[in-house]
Amino acid sequence: MGRCPMSIGRKDPNEHARTFLISVAAELAGMHAQTLRTYDRLGLVTPQRSSGGGRRYSQRDVDLLREVQRLSQDEGVNLAGIKRIIELTNQVEALQSRLRELSDEVERLRVQPRPKSTALVVWQPRNQR
Repeated sequence: MGRCPMSIGRKDPNEHARTFLISVAAELAGMHAQTLRTYDRLGLVTPQRSSGGGRRYSQRDVDLLREVQRLSQDEGVNLAGIKRIIELTNQVEALQSRLRELSDEVERLRVQPRPKSTALVVWQPRNQR
């Protein structure tokens, strides 16, 4: 199953290599820079920040902006609805990731040899009265 473009709201630690200034990100996403600022303020996309506080957009952020625009313009979803869709998509992906981790752990435990018990049980009859 492919990744949904909206899962890009979460940050990837390997993403720091290439970021765009707001003007470049706006052009790549086909939007005005003020729209990007509004989306940031509303929490639809959360760009990295430079040491001076300037927004730095990753390619994943740009892809998310394009998906927000598509949902808004083509599907007629309002911004609150888009934010909820993004949140739910991220939650589903986090749960799927956790499920994969747990499944891998179950498989690892299933194939792992079980140690034989060396415990000794001593039976003592109850004292008779």
